[in-house]
Amino acid sequence: MTANNPLIALSALAGALCTVPLSTWAQNTPPSERWQAGVVLDAASTSRGLELGARDQGVGLGHSDVLLRGAFNEHLSGEAILGFHTADRKLEHHLENAWVQTRSLPQGLQVRAGRFASQIGYLNELHPHTDDFAERPLLYRAFLGGHWYDDGLRMNWTAPTPFYLRLGAEVFGGKKLVPQATAESGNRVTTLNLKVGNDMGRNSSWQWGLSQLNNQRVSPLAEHEEPGHGHAHNHSHAARFTGQRMQVSDLVWKWSPQGNNRNQQVRVNWEYAQVSRIHPLLDPSLKHSASSVGAVWRFHPAWEVGVRTDLARVNKAELHHDEDHGDEVKASQGRLKENAIMLAYKPSHKQTLRLQLTQQSARNGDADHAVFGNPAKRSIQLQYVVAFGAHGAHAY
Repeated sequence: MTANNPLIALSALAGALCTVPLSTWAQNTPPSERWQAGVVLDAASTSRGLELGARDQGVGLGHSDVLLRGAFNEHLSGEAILGFHTADRKLEHHLENAWVQTRSLPQGLQVRAGRFASQIGYLNELHPHTDDFAERPLLYRAFLGGHWYDDGLRMNWTAPTPFYLRLGAEVFGGKKLVPQATAESGNRVTTLNLKVGNDMGRNSSWQWGLSQLNNQRVSPLAEHEEPGHGHAHNHSHAARFTGQRMQVSDLVWKWSPQGNNRNQQVRVNWEYAQVSRIHPLLDPSLKHSASSVGAVWRFHPAWEVGVRTDLARVNKAELHHDEDHGDEVKASQGRLKENAIMLAYKPSHKQTLRLQLTQQSARNGDADHAVFGNPAKRSIQLQYVVAFGAHGAHAY
């Protein structure tokens, strides 16, 4: 079954439901649920592009978009997002979201179909303009292309418990994660995810998540590159390091006096991912892994300061040509470490001016087969994000 089949079925269902008389429903619909539009602009000046980063050196646009969302009727809602950014001094655009979602299924069930961001991990399903740092953690940039959205179908169940408990399952075509796949591989990517959370008294709350991704699409082997050919300016939105299975665990803790985060708040976020079975022709014991720990302190209603440290260890499968022994598949080991500190000024919930310093260091198992050849020893970014209209945050 391809990803288009459930979309056709749900489109037919949407058409049927949209024929339901809407006059009474429209009169009683709160303004917040009617169709709304929004725009986000993310402009930044970067002293040097980061390894696995998505921003050009100099002035450019980051993840910006135009949004339209609302409810068709009491049964269905939808959202469409057209994203745009600059890459290599050129303006690029893409259809990021185009989905339809149920609103009235019983027993806490919800179904979404179309193009949307996967729920894997903590940050991926959130809009990038709500992030606390100028670039997403290495975990997302290496294994999910920064912000993985795809064409597919999702089903969530929210349990009727006194604490938050959500179970989800997704089926995608996978072409946004792995655009090119070998002829022998399948054409499906599935995810399973669990979210659970609760309050801890009046001052703090927590949320823990566990996700698993199963990938049938196998990337073709890359030709071995000579050392010194870095990837700091590679703006591909696909995963750079893939495998058949990825597991992600994330934990978020938030504290604010009496639960009021307007004047003061502390946010701590930890994530860990492991990717196994990275290529059929390599040793099955080889894995990718990445971790991220970050903390942000809102010490004034308009000011925040944050720190984050990331570490990624990968094994890159490459095809090596040898005149004596013929072609051979080898794994090149690499480790990339990244530290960031930022200061953000937020005069309103829809404006952010951020100054960030990022440092990177790389270690390769073999200097002749370098995976990370051009890390940014120091990169300074000045970022301004402004949102207009109905562009709110969808974060825990």
